[in-house]
Amino acid sequence: MTKIKTQYNRRSFLKISAAAGGGMLIGFNWLLACKPEVKDEVLAIPNEWFEINGYIKIGDTGLVTIYSPNPEIGQNVRTSMPMIVAEELDVDWKNVVVEQAPLNIGYYNNQFAGGSQSIRRGWDALRMAGATGRRMLLEAAAKEWQVSVEDLTVAEGIIKEKNGERVIGYGDIASKAVGIEVPEEIELKDVKDFKIIGHSKKNVDGLKIVTGKSEFGLDFKREGMKLAMIEHAPAFGMKIKSFNEEEIKSMPGVSDAFIIDTTIGDSGNSDQQGYYQHIAIVGDSTWQLMKAKKALKANWDVFSELENSETHMARMEQVLASDKVEINRKDGDPDAAFGKAVKVIERTYSSPFLAHNTMEPMNFFAHVTDDSAELIGPTQSPRGLENAVSRLIDLPVENIDVNMTRIGGGFGRRLYADFGIEAAAISKKIGAPVKLIYTREDDMTKGVYRPAYLSTYKAGLDENNNLIAFSVKGTGLPSPAVFQDRFPAGTVENYQAASKSSDTNITAGAWRAPRSHFAAAAEQSFLDELAELAGKDPIEFRLELFDRAMKNPVGEKNDYDAERYAGVLKLVKEKSNWGTNESGVHRGVAAYFCHNSYVAEVVDVVMVDNQPKVKKVWCAVDCGIVVNPDAAINMIQGGVIDGIGHAMYSQLTFENGAPVQNNFDRYQLIRHSQAPEEIEVFFVESDIAPTGLGEPGLPPAVGALANALYQATGQRYYHQPFISSQKVLG
Repeated sequence: MTKIKTQYNRRSFLKISAAAGGGMLIGFNWLLACKPEVKDEVLAIPNEWFEINGYIKIGDTGLVTIYSPNPEIGQNVRTSMPMIVAEELDVDWKNVVVEQAPLNIGYYNNQFAGGSQSIRRGWDALRMAGATGRRMLLEAAAKEWQVSVEDLTVAEGIIKEKNGERVIGYGDIASKAVGIEVPEEIELKDVKDFKIIGHSKKNVDGLKIVTGKSEFGLDFKREGMKLAMIEHAPAFGMKIKSFNEEEIKSMPGVSDAFIIDTTIGDSGNSDQQGYYQHIAIVGDSTWQLMKAKKALKANWDVFSELENSETHMARMEQVLASDKVEINRKDGDPDAAFGKAVKVIERTYSSPFLAHNTMEPMNFFAHVTDDSAELIGPTQSPRGLENAVSRLIDLPVENIDVNMTRIGGGFGRRLYADFGIEAAAISKKIGAPVKLIYTREDDMTKGVYRPAYLSTYKAGLDENNNLIAFSVKGTGLPSPAVFQDRFPAGTVENYQAASKSSDTNITAGAWRAPRSHFAAAAEQSFLDELAELAGKDPIEFRLELFDRAMKNPVGEKNDYDAERYAGVLKLVKEKSNWGTNESGVHRGVAAYFCHNSYVAEVVDVVMVDNQPKVKKVWCAVDCGIVVNPDAAINMIQGGVIDGIGHAMYSQLTFENGAPVQNNFDRYQLIRHSQAPEEIEVFFVESDIAPTGLGEPGLPPAVGALANALYQATGQRYYHQPFISSQKVLG
């Protein structure tokens, strides 16, 4: 077993209090994960529950409840996180129940869903909580029976004497464990002894979701609440001047209409993402509100440039060509090395703005009074929302309650608080509870978007086709996608990475695998072409570079483990039978490191009626210990489809500051018939603590797809979306 100190984090970890009706409460402030109710509990519900947000409860029947602080956005942490606690607590999985906790920074840190970090950051704390509870229960039983803890064993919530016949369940001894002092050191299970972790468990909300019982934000109702819709400016760079207020108010089902100002501070705020004045319409039904929106006659003022996609590209090209690009890292003398190179290749890659297009459009409930505010809905960043609303309505954060519903897709969009702020502003104005609902058009035309990107890669080979120089420089609207310390940094003596932001008033932000999505596509496409120039197999070319990084790395800031990186390439090579040539099948490979995990993928493309079709994708993943294999496979598969779909078909363009694509009739998402026919996922066996998984599967899919398309069509694809882009170089 692994021993772990509890004292080092004692203040933020454990406290014990008596539970009404018997039982033990183990509270821990660093619980970062969540878990929902389990159906068909074997044990009866205890007569009394002593509920405190952020605590594990053990009832007098032996039933265990975990209050889950973090948002559930489909990544299945409401199943995987409780599995960790249940493993170390050593209870039967059937006897675990989870409930969603509200925002409470007094109990929890990092109540947040983003960056694929929930399992990684919660791993130690959750194991510690479960293991400490197990130890205290054992000590209580030992005291009761007048034996030592070493004389006892426990499995699935049942404590037994090793050399006797006495048996007692957690529920029967829990109340007597209350007075046991938290041990300074506890033992964690060895990985080889895991019985729950590493074994697939069904999504605990699965039945609720498919039967319509799981409550998403759009499902939430409160007696007496009004509904609201909002009209934002039609273009970035415009703001509201006036509208036909009285006419709108007189329409059936409309109770009020007005302009709200959600500016926080003198110069706006990042939470609001570009729009500060809006038309709000309040009424009784969404249909009536949508009709009222169509009847709006508004006057808009132009206060900044109305941008166009053509000027966006020109602006980024100008930035890359200027001397204002900042050097982020420089190893050796790249300029001199390029001058000596026998072969030099330089390619430029681009990608447009992308929308998030969550299945559930933005919505939020708010009830603001003179001295309090209640907010309920789908958010990835409840604390950010709380702080923003506090600033907006000048109310102390302790008077604001934020509760989280299940989220119908986030992908980074719900990290931003704008729609929750708007709901709060409307509720304050009308003095009543209200639920704000976006239409799909509202959702797509009012940022936040994934930035547009432009990057140029350059490499030089010597007479033996060895890589002797490599450079990348990139920009974006607004931010670039350059990671100066990621591969191939550390593998080549002469290396340079440079970047510069570009100005825009289009609001952009996090999008699944931020920046990595584009960086992987460009980098891995370029490496494939570079391998071809060197006359080497694409996988062997990469493995040669990793071999250099393992034996004699350049620089000290390389943020990847070359051995693990090479490991996923070797695994996907083996599993896909790389090197075998099946007639009519065209293959591409890519590998990428992000969110602390390594993923390599091989994409098989066939041509059907002269159009490319993804037949199969092979994925090799090193994410440390896999908590819930079924859920892990689902996340990788979803990321692959997401990456392929957006790279092939999706783009958001602008004319005079307005998004051209405002619904799915113009913004193409991948269709079922266009998705890969099969996606096979293989995990590297590991005893390393878990790392990110929700995002790392997406980035390499784009590069592998581009490389497979080249094999199928003979054309290199430099500009996304691939299927409609004619900007290909021969």
